[in-house]
Amino acid sequence: MKLIYFSLLGSLLLLSACSQPVGIVPEPVQLTLLSGYYMLDSTTTLVFPNVAEDDDIISYAPDFIHRYFGLSLATVNAQQPGVNPAQSRNAIVFHKTADHNPSLGDEGYSLSVSGDAVYIEANTTAGFVYGLQTLYQLAPADVTAKKTARIPLRAATIVDYPRFEWRGNLLDVSRHFFDVEYIKKHLDVLALYKINKFHWHLTDDHGWRIEIEKYPKLTEIGAWRVDRSSVPWREGLPPQEGEPATYGGYYTKEQIREVVAYAAQRNIEVIPEVEIPGHCSEILAAYPEFACDTFNYYVQIGPYWPPKAIMCGGNDEVIRFFKDVVDEIVPLFPSEYIHIGGDEAVKDNWRACAKCQQRIKSLKLANEEELQSWMILEIEKHVHQYGKRIIGWDEILEGGVSPSATIMFWRGWQGDSVIIKAAERGNEIIMTPTNYCYIDYYQSDPATEKQEAIGGFLPLQKVYSFDPVYENLPPSAAPFIKGGQANLWAEFLFTPEHVEYMLLPRLLALAEGVWSPATGKDWNRFVEKLPAQKKRLAALGYNYCDKIALIADEPKPKTSDDEAGE
Repeated sequence: MKLIYFSLLGSLLLLSACSQPVGIVPEPVQLTLLSGYYMLDSTTTLVFPNVAEDDDIISYAPDFIHRYFGLSLATVNAQQPGVNPAQSRNAIVFHKTADHNPSLGDEGYSLSVSGDAVYIEANTTAGFVYGLQTLYQLAPADVTAKKTARIPLRAATIVDYPRFEWRGNLLDVSRHFFDVEYIKKHLDVLALYKINKFHWHLTDDHGWRIEIEKYPKLTEIGAWRVDRSSVPWREGLPPQEGEPATYGGYYTKEQIREVVAYAAQRNIEVIPEVEIPGHCSEILAAYPEFACDTFNYYVQIGPYWPPKAIMCGGNDEVIRFFKDVVDEIVPLFPSEYIHIGGDEAVKDNWRACAKCQQRIKSLKLANEEELQSWMILEIEKHVHQYGKRIIGWDEILEGGVSPSATIMFWRGWQGDSVIIKAAERGNEIIMTPTNYCYIDYYQSDPATEKQEAIGGFLPLQKVYSFDPVYENLPPSAAPFIKGGQANLWAEFLFTPEHVEYMLLPRLLALAEGVWSPATGKDWNRFVEKLPAQKKRLAALGYNYCDKIALIADEPKPKTSDDEAGE
């Protein structure tokens, strides 16, 4: 009787799995669905026939299977004789290519799921990681929540690799601090959709978030502000005399290392951003001697515009400060890049500062824009000593920049001119224009959204239409485009749940824009895949927006008659 019961249960599970369409995000390069399933259960083994013993995949794969499928599986590695991947049965086999397969590149993989076994082949550990993420999407969407004893994985063959090398997401932790536990959860969802760059915006006017031992007041003072979390962001009034600064936080060096290691296991490179020379109220609150003036700076609380706080360009100690900061963050981040900001640096104080004007004169600079470029070049030379490169927002082009700097293009309204200028100088470009990639914007009509956003309108369909190498891009600029990135600024994001609501599912739309072949993108097909993806996200405990707004849904500006009627 028990045998009949289990057979019936298995049949019901298969019927349930069959009723769920397979929709992988981002869309693979080649996907062929086959008849049948591989049944994953506790007797399945993880086989690593030619993978080095110290390869991260050997520890990551069992953890991944346990976390997402609820199974603890035995492993077989290369040190055990007689392991032939071609003869493995009831196994998930991770096989490194004998010769580097150029079609797969550094992050691609091939995946074969049959009734007997699962085979993942890749040139690198990164390919194995992405093969696992795709395998997870061949399982029922609610598998993580149910964690049944036998899990059907849809039979298929897949060959997949990314279109762009830079597939990024920025998370701003200055405006609101998010702890390590949440950062890890955030990294998990990036990995699921094959995002490989985590741009960690660690410093800004509203808080300094990284421990620097040589400058302890950065975290003693610069990491904390007066608590105005009980009122809307736009109503965050300046601190009153004697009010305690209790809202904020920072990451210790040990916590940074923990996050970086966690990200690396998921093939995510963590790129730190430290703002130079503006967006620095929090620095000047801690070290007022770095300012041009005697204004009483404080860690900002709510809206701060124009952001006039700027580090003194004529003060040698300011240059020393930034070099010291670089010295301490380089050992924490193996990344090839350090992001140095460079955006929205209002230079009114420089124009009135005798030290800054003397620096301009002594260096024979044309103006304050060139003074900013001189500062950035000084820091860039220091960064180069560590074998690393800088990234800056596109404003760093205005006073001149070295060809080795990477430009992050964000001012979409500037159009082709900025991109052409960067390409002509030989600078690589990361595309993150506001009108496609600023996912802190409203994703549906602001009148129907429960929570306030910074403004703008960026529906899911608009994000999906993003292509880093867009249709009318000048051909000369195309080779310099590294990829694209979704930016999530946190002025209005007080909680992790709100972060996720703004991120999801727009991250999925961007993922197809930077991973999938341009010919493989189809909006209607993407919409068909969303219900299963949302079910999967819910099973993993993520919040998401359930609205699918179209480009045509953009709210119309109010007319004078509308305003009169309110």
